[in-house]
Amino acid sequence: MSGYITFWSKDYIKKLEMHNDNGPICVVYGSQHTRMPHISALKIGDIIYPVAIKDKTLCVMARLPIEKIEPAYDYLIRETGSYFAALIPEGILLKKQGVYGEFYVFNGGSGYTDKIELPPNIHTIVQEDDLIIKPHKFHQEPIMCCADLAASGKNGSSIQPRLIPIEQVSTFLFGKTKSTQKSLKFDKNGNLTTASLGGFIRKMSDETLAYFEELFR
Repeated sequence: MSGYITFWSKDYIKKLEMHNDNGPICVVYGSQHTRMPHISALKIGDIIYPVAIKDKTLCVMARLPIEKIEPAYDYLIRETGSYFAALIPEGILLKKQGVYGEFYVFNGGSGYTDKIELPPNIHTIVQEDDLIIKPHKFHQEPIMCCADLAASGKNGSSIQPRLIPIEQVSTFLFGKTKSTQKSLKFDKNGNLTTASLGGFIRKMSDETLAYFEELFR
């Protein structure tokens, strides 16, 4: 079991509050965007902790033990009823109304008009107008477009701020291996920086993971 952190911006947390989404958390998405970074390093049994910066220190927002990893499209269609601009897997066509009334078809992220010969590997055609949104939590919608993977679980925690003293944060280490583990970056005033958290998920040291786990006991 490994532990990872992923960064939630202040704006995203405001949206969660606006939608009264306090969990329990059930999914985290990955993509090519720095605001929703790749989660391909995650494995079933790992734990991911969305974190934020609050009062100039680290704030742990939630804990999600990973039970399933799958294409974001599959999770979204099953759990929310819509694909929410997730990447469309190869072999699936999503037909949607175009700006001028003609249909466009998307396959593997590529677009086609209905007058162009489609790829030969199509096995499923989905009509966007037939999709019906299911009740779901706000965090079950990807932060941005092009989500490719969804890591989900049924034993997620509530979503709420859990502040860690800044002096404790300075002892945390992150990195793929012990030899590459480093602490987070602070500015000249000793405050935690957004740049030290955003961009990609970070694997915790065993000691850092143990501290995070204690927050949820």
